Amino acid sequence: MKVILQADVKNIGKKGEIVEVADGYGRNFLLPKKLALPASTENVNVAKAQAGAKARKDAMAADEARLMAAQLEKVEVDIPVRIGENGRLFGAVTGKDIAEALKKRNIDVDRRKIAIRGEVTGEGLYEAVVKVHPSIATTIKIHVRKE
Repeated sequence: MKVILQADVKNIGKKGEIVEVADGYGRNFLLPKKLALPASTENVNVAKAQAGAKARKDAMAADEARLMAAQLEKVEVDIPVRIGENGRLFGAVTGKDIAEALKKRNIDVDRRKIAIRGEVTGEGLYEAVVKVHPSIATTIKIHVRKE
């Protein structure tokens, strides 16, 4: 029996896929739990239209992410930190600090999508990787300076 999955089903497929399953499994499990629809011609056409719309939406999101990545490459962020007598930092510079500095410049980036390359040990210029899309990342420059 051919069915169109309405949700991800383990070991069967992902949402929107048209798959072949055993008749009993489809009739007795997938259809009653609304995990799938029968693969009639009407349902197949609707599924194809939804897949096309999802593909266009994903392409638009990737294009927007590329534009944002190009703009972020030009950004340099100053982060003031407290530094001790021997040049060592009090605390650490984290993604949260960078996200707050970017927010002051009206750039909204989630702190969990920022990773600092290497270890920030003192004053200087560092790089951070910002993941703007699952497949697109960019780097920004960070100036760590004494408060």
